[in-house]
Amino acid sequence: MTGETARVRQMWHLLEPLHAVLYYAPDAFEEAAALGYDTEERWASYFAWRAAPLGAAGADEVVRTFHSFAPATVAQYVPASWATAPPEAVLAARLRAVDRAYRALFGDRRVEGAGFAEAAALARRAAEAATPGVLGALGPANSALPWPDAPHLALWHAATVLREHRGDGHIAALGAAGLDPVESLVSFAAVGAARPEVFASRGWSEEEWGAARRRLQERGLLAADGTATEAGRELRAKVELRTDEEAAAPWRALGEEGRVRLVELLGEPWLETIGSGMLPGENTLGIGKV
Repeated sequence: MTGETARVRQMWHLLEPLHAVLYYAPDAFEEAAALGYDTEERWASYFAWRAAPLGAAGADEVVRTFHSFAPATVAQYVPASWATAPPEAVLAARLRAVDRAYRALFGDRRVEGAGFAEAAALARRAAEAATPGVLGALGPANSALPWPDAPHLALWHAATVLREHRGDGHIAALGAAGLDPVESLVSFAAVGAARPEVFASRGWSEEEWGAARRRLQERGLLAADGTATEAGRELRAKVELRTDEEAAAPWRALGEEGRVRLVELLGEPWLETIGSGMLPGENTLGIGKV
């Protein structure tokens, strides 16, 4: 990993939790329930929140752009999500949800203060330099949305654009490595990104998971016990490196001084978000592990 790619990955680790409050905050579940979504489990609102920038997307489009979810899982929620609430209503509600969640986490004075305003301006400058990846869909869809006026919402929107831009590049990197969606998860679990049980949320059956393991073993990427071989680790390292390279343009545009300042500004909010216990300690993205 070069110095640049290490910095790109650091920014991902820093911004991801600030984006992810949408999927876990109690305020977000309340907003989802007000729209009519079942909030006994989180997936109905998750698919609505994340897919809404695409418009009234069908199941096939969500399978392709989300990449890691089993088609049968996606079909449980999409396109039924849009019968509950149209995308434009979901987009408005997710900003209300983030506004409430950030105010609960950080307090009114801080989200309305100079620090958040400066962080939002820097993050926006980076986000506006994001370019579509080879398979880009979610990054451009979020980039096309209007920028919120409130600085803390602009900061969240920038974090969202940047994480989806990175995700589009990650899908391209996985495709270049010859890894299909379930193989991507199996190989990621094999290098210790998270326990296989954590990836069960993506909805692949035991048979599908087992078949993917056998395919990777035939390629020499997995050992008999399901852990990655040296070749498997090398392939995953190449995937992560290419992902960092695809995600680098925004941080080049921001410059080293701007990036360092953004790290300084977001350090405390990051710690408070992690320390809140709202987010899961082990996740499918490998945050803190890769």
